[in-house]
Amino acid sequence: MLVSSSIIIAQVFLMAGSAQTGLAEKYLVDDLPGAALVGARLNGILQKIEAGEKLTTLAEAFLTSGGLNSLLALSTGQIDRPTFEETAERERSERIQRAKEHADRAAAEQAQKAEAMNAAIKARFAAMENDPVLRRKREARELRDRFDIGFIETEQYPRVMRLLKQVASGIRPTPEDIAWLATEADDCWTDALQKAWHRLEAEALTKAWAETGDLWDAVNASAHWRKAGEASQALEVTGAALDKAGRNPKPQSALLTTRGGAMRDAGRLNEARALGLEAHEMTPTDFRPCTLLGAVSMELGDLAAGHEWYAKAEALGAERRAIDQELKALLIRLEPNERNRIRAYLLEQDPERFAWLRK
Repeated sequence: MLVSSSIIIAQVFLMAGSAQTGLAEKYLVDDLPGAALVGARLNGILQKIEAGEKLTTLAEAFLTSGGLNSLLALSTGQIDRPTFEETAERERSERIQRAKEHADRAAAEQAQKAEAMNAAIKARFAAMENDPVLRRKREARELRDRFDIGFIETEQYPRVMRLLKQVASGIRPTPEDIAWLATEADDCWTDALQKAWHRLEAEALTKAWAETGDLWDAVNASAHWRKAGEASQALEVTGAALDKAGRNPKPQSALLTTRGGAMRDAGRLNEARALGLEAHEMTPTDFRPCTLLGAVSMELGDLAAGHEWYAKAEALGAERRAIDQELKALLIRLEPNERNRIRAYLLEQDPERFAWLRK
């Protein structure tokens, strides 16, 4: 019952609204918002005119103030319907034109205000750009963002910012500065900053190798290129160096090993394994080829060989902590199923040695 009543009321309002719109159109004032709005003064006047009622003095004054002279003349019998339609149509056209001109002026004024505001904002930012204090703050923030550094301790701030500027400018920090960053300001020694520093070192060592032909410069350059995430550069420098390595086994083995590491970084595991085996054959007492072969064997799925190579590396002098760190890094990169397989295998081989894998 309540639903039916609501529907009926809605229909009544709809019909009433339609009737008021028709009334506004009949008297050629449909461009005015109050003409079709029930309760509005103009709508009430139209209803009275439609009913043939005499308008009050106030109603007539309202029509005059609104420029509705033709409607007033019709309501007082001064003009007939045809004359009203002719003059009212003209009045409506003039009103619409005036409303359009008013809207255009308002839009132009708004645009001018917006333009003035934009100009003021630009002027303010220009002034800020020229303010040396604000400029230094902005540059410092950009440097921190570039190297993913958040808060810096007050007492460390000057030295950290100096080092960031150096690295950003392509200037190599001293070993003492890098040691300080890595130990005393380790929150600032981010991955992004480390990669940038490794790249500087790699560039400098690559240049030194090109100038002197020192194979160890090429070996160290390759190591830094790898840590900078640029395996292709490491492959390029080691490839050139191996062509000139001669028969000296130690630098040649080191080049083969670091080149194998770069191959591993690039996902070329079989080539990495071949290089590791060649390096081990040259220097069988060096643990470095063994650690490479341990990692590559694990990634190739040969867990027994991987475990044996890691054990041999430790027996030849590799630090257990370094091997464990490499294993952790390897496990992080692998898919969960393969990670769990390696973990289970190592725990089965030596539960005490690899107890940390349970954590």
